[in-house]
Amino acid sequence: MELGMVGLGRMGSNMARRLMRAGVRCVVHDRAAEAVDGMAREGAIPARSLAEVVAALSPPRHVWIMVPAGAVDHVIDDLAPLLQTGDAIVDGGNSLFQDDIARATRLTGKSVHYVDAGVSGGVAGLERGYCLMIGGEETIVRRLVLVFEALAPGIAAAPPTPGRAPGTGTADRGWLHCGPHGAGHFVKMVHNAIEYGMMAAYAEGFNLLRHANAGSASHAVDAETTPLRHPEHYRYDFNVAEIAELWRRGSVIPSWLLDLAAQALAGDPALAAFAGRVSDSGEGRWTLAAANDLGVPTYVLAASLFERFASRGEADFQNRLLSALRFQFGGHHEKPVP
Repeated sequence: MELGMVGLGRMGSNMARRLMRAGVRCVVHDRAAEAVDGMAREGAIPARSLAEVVAALSPPRHVWIMVPAGAVDHVIDDLAPLLQTGDAIVDGGNSLFQDDIARATRLTGKSVHYVDAGVSGGVAGLERGYCLMIGGEETIVRRLVLVFEALAPGIAAAPPTPGRAPGTGTADRGWLHCGPHGAGHFVKMVHNAIEYGMMAAYAEGFNLLRHANAGSASHAVDAETTPLRHPEHYRYDFNVAEIAELWRRGSVIPSWLLDLAAQALAGDPALAAFAGRVSDSGEGRWTLAAANDLGVPTYVLAASLFERFASRGEADFQNRLLSALRFQFGGHHEKPVP
């Protein structure tokens, strides 16, 4: 099996490494020449252009794109004219599922196939494997089975689910053909929105633990401060790093995200290295748009997305208006930041 890999960032480079470990011949390309050179030293076939990628592959060719969502169409537009009938492009980035449908239609006119692949695994995927959510034509997906098997974590990554019939499908190996074009990225979109919600739940819970010693601090007594009625109830100086470690064992809320939280808190309990400006790459917004189209309530997912907006200062103006209104109707002055 062979594969072209276009885009050698944090994900693409490690995916190529994992594929090569499994014996897949990888032809690699990136705008950064040093990234290509580095992968060549590890055994990949270097390509200085998309044309070189195509020339180095035997038909039917399969070229996997790992670039930001905003760059996918540009790469496809440059790549498609170089391909032949029966070749296939796989978009493994975080694209909007509607874009997949449009791309597949556009490429059909060129007799080039299109597969959308939602990929989860992050920088740890090289060793842990990647969870793959696939959309596209069944015949093309079957051609790529060896690639999916090489990238996925494999059946040993999790214990069998009680009650699930053996041989049901490929999900227990870490990859799944979810449906036609766009299905893979739709599932990945929802996956990432759930990730937002889980991260927010952990963050809010640990923040509450961190503030549980407020009763030991002195509090201002004025018209602008809500009194803490029972300070004696809130004198717990919790070690949040140890609680994270505790919850990893035997509780009902463990996850890889909790493992990562414990790791971060162990190294920096105050998380002083971070400013708390949390980015979003689009999937949360797209999920809410789909939920609105379908009339499906997604309260937690919406709140977690809006929390990210607020973390970046997008709520500053509305908060200033709140302060202005309190001053207008009651003469309330803002309290200075302590």
